[in-house]
Amino acid sequence: VQLQASGGGLVQAGGSLRLSCAASGSISNANRMGWYRQAPGKQRDLVATITTVGFSSYADSVKGRFTISRDNAKNTVYLHMNSLEPEDTADYYCTLHDSYTALDYWGQGTLVTVSS
Repeated sequence: VQLQASGGGLVQAGGSLRLSCAASGSISNANRMGWYRQAPGKQRDLVATITTVGFSSYADSVKGRFTISRDNAKNTVYLHMNSLEPEDTADYYCTLHDSYTALDYWGQGTLVTVSS
């Protein structure tokens, strides 16, 4: 399984960005896709996840500002980020957890920089 993330960039505080992550390869029809982020010098933290059937969860720090969605036909997950804050600056990584094999897959990071 390969994950290709895109959509990062530089945005001013209060702005919006949409990240995308397309999965390819042997993907089961029961999986959970999501996003983590890692700021410089900090640990990698969970941002949001969404299951194949649409159950989603969010870190408290992004609730009400970020929305995760997915297109199962395209094996793609999206992260819609609104009201961005400088504290959201980080490398964002997409991930896929296969519910059948219990394996986890990671994409490359995409950098989001929010200027004040």
